[in-house]
Amino acid sequence: MSSAVTDGFELVVGLEVHVQLKTASKIFCGASTSFGDPVNSNTDPYTLGLPGVLPVLNAHVVELATRAALALGCVVHPVSIFARKHYFYPDLPKGYQISQFDRPLATHGRLPAGRAADGSPIMIGVTRAHLEEDAGKSIHDRYQGWSAIDLNRAGVPLIEIVSEPDIRSAQQAGAYLRGLKQILEYTDVSDANMEEGSLRVDVNISARPLGSTAFGTKTEIKNLNSFSAVERAIDVEFARQCAILRAGNRVEQQTLLWDQQRQTVRPARSKEGSHDYRYFPEPDLPPLVLDPEWIEAQRTALPELPVAKRERFIAQHGCSAAEAEQLVATQALAARFEALAAACGDSKRAATWMLGPVLAAVNARGIALHDYPVSIARLAAVIRLEIDGVVSNTAARQILAMLEEKDEDARAVAEREGLLKVSDDAALVGWIDEVLAENPAEAARYLGGERRLQGVLVGLVMKKSKGSADPKKVNALLAARGA
Repeated sequence: MSSAVTDGFELVVGLEVHVQLKTASKIFCGASTSFGDPVNSNTDPYTLGLPGVLPVLNAHVVELATRAALALGCVVHPVSIFARKHYFYPDLPKGYQISQFDRPLATHGRLPAGRAADGSPIMIGVTRAHLEEDAGKSIHDRYQGWSAIDLNRAGVPLIEIVSEPDIRSAQQAGAYLRGLKQILEYTDVSDANMEEGSLRVDVNISARPLGSTAFGTKTEIKNLNSFSAVERAIDVEFARQCAILRAGNRVEQQTLLWDQQRQTVRPARSKEGSHDYRYFPEPDLPPLVLDPEWIEAQRTALPELPVAKRERFIAQHGCSAAEAEQLVATQALAARFEALAAACGDSKRAATWMLGPVLAAVNARGIALHDYPVSIARLAAVIRLEIDGVVSNTAARQILAMLEEKDEDARAVAEREGLLKVSDDAALVGWIDEVLAENPAEAARYLGGERRLQGVLVGLVMKKSKGSADPKKVNALLAARGA
């Protein structure tokens, strides 16, 4: 996963990811965080910024944010400070956002983002993870001729995760974000649903002469809501900056918006600095003080994270690196694989079946893995029929397809449908003779010495036998014919 270099310029990227934490109520009040409710229905006096209403910190928010920070390898600080971040925007009734500034909840983490050419992991630093409240939403396209404000999101709890400017390609950015989303889902701190705005990305981009260690002038692309949009926007903006620098001009520091339809960026405003927000400690909230023993208890309670699970699957189950990567994609998939491996007694076959027929059926039906209709016990019974040589792999797949439509005993299905493996030479020779007769051109080429056609002919015999022929014996009998 190499660095992006264009005409002697190197790409430098840092990411700011806003993650909505999975709580029922907002960070400083009791209003609901439910998505999709009627406009402005999830509001209360605090959300509306009414005078005299004070914030009260939601303890569950702190627990989830701490869990996320620890999973990212961050140092969680026993004392952090909330601050007021001032800016005027119609969907921010108070005129300021409660966030954290110079003393955040956590700092100094890191996250893998793919592998280098030599196979070593590329690690991206996490500068900080801090708590803040979300703003509301301006609606410009629903009511003709005027804009409206929806405050349902105002006060929704966020953890903002800021990376170091360590990313050197759009692909690295995508790998970092996918790894981050996976950790958030493993630790159950967020649903990370980008379509609903639970995970939003701001991208800071600059270009510098290749070999330089000084950073160039950065621009920021706000509120990207898909990984593909992040990757495409990075490539487009890097190319734009390179063209400016190549012409001898200077890049202007500004905030940009990504136009998905036109696949281009457009200016939104000049880029603010931290001094523009007039940060100062929030007077209505005391410092957030966490007991070090409580922090360690949160660390101990973390689930096995994807990197560790991937390495364990390779060592314990004999998975290839590629298989392990796929199997740990979600906790649900990893758990089902391990349950299936234990039930059928063959980890390799369990991986093959889970990543092959099972996921294919799930994707074809457009369902979640937990809605797959065949139980682990039934699936294991199908695999054991294959392991014991009772049915061929082809027949086993046919049995599974039938079990997806109706819950039955796998052995009973195999017997009823005539799918038990046939090893009788006479029956196999009969099928082989029929295949050769029905495919004279291929038969002549094979018998004339074109051995690569053997696999094709075996496949035709398996099809004719409805998957019941013993493929090893078919291969042997065909090889004898072609000798």
